[in-house]
Amino acid sequence: MRDEDPVLRILCADDNRDTADSLVILLQIAGLEARACYDGRSALAAAEVMRPDVLILDLGMPGLNGDEVGRRVRAEPWGQTVVLVALTGLPEEEARQRTSEAGFDLHLTKPVDPGELALIVMDLVILRGPITPRPPREPQARFDNSPHA
Repeated sequence: MRDEDPVLRILCADDNRDTADSLVILLQIAGLEARACYDGRSALAAAEVMRPDVLILDLGMPGLNGDEVGRRVRAEPWGQTVVLVALTGLPEEEARQRTSEAGFDLHLTKPVDPGELALIVMDLVILRGPITPRPPREPQARFDNSPHA
C-alpha cells in the first residue's frame, strides 16, 4: 500500500442526502476515504469501481434497495471481503431478517452516532483480517487532441 492510500475505503449509500453526506464528512475527518451515493444503482456502480473495504447501506432506498445491493456485492468475487453495514430506520424485526438473508456483517438502527460508527467499522475490518492488497489505481485519463498516426 502506498503512503497516500487511505487506511479504509468506505462507500455510504442513503437516499437521504443529508445523512449520506454527513457520514462521509465525519468519516473523512477520521482519516478514511469515504464517498456518498444516493440510490442503490449508483452505489452498486460505484462499488464496482471503488472496491470499498466497507459498504454502508440504507435498506429503504427506492429502486434498488440496500439489501439487494448487498446481495449483488456479495455475489462478486471482490465482494466476499467487503464489510456490509446496514443503517436503517425500518422496523427492527423485518430489517434484521432482510440484512441476515443478504449477508450483512452489521445492522444499525438510525440515528447512529457517526464517531461510534467509524470506530465500529474499523474494528470490524481489523477483526476480519488483513485488508486485501489493492491493484494500483489507474492513471487519470488525459485528453489529447493531437492527431494520431
